[in-house]
Amino acid sequence: EVQLVESGGGSVQAGGSLRLSCKVSGYSFYNYCVGWFRQAVGKEREGVAGLDSDGTTDYADSVKGRFTISLDDAKNTLYLQMNNLKPEDTAMYYCAADCRLADVSMIGTEDNYWGQGTQVTVSS
Repeated sequence: EVQLVESGGGSVQAGGSLRLSCKVSGYSFYNYCVGWFRQAVGKEREGVAGLDSDGTTDYADSVKGRFTISLDDAKNTLYLQMNNLKPEDTAMYYCAADCRLADVSMIGTEDNYWGQGTQVTVSS
């Protein structure tokens, strides 16, 4: 059974940083595709970052240059480093596994495995 458990969310002021973690179990990292997506209240799901076993990464335009996705496969843990946070980054953040492509449009689709989410709130 694939399980993903996110942590690291919280409340920060604009300009601050957070690092989200996602512990993954039951999923093979031999040929992987993983990522992060978010959903704000009243808005649609938005793919934020994707990463695959070829080293391909993709980011939403809204976070490029501010967010970095990484994987420690020895720890089976996915990370999202978020810098220079903005109020519009406020959302529930989820990690996802088993995407078809690292493209952010493929992150958070119904065929992915998801975690339970971690809330990020950025105040101005």
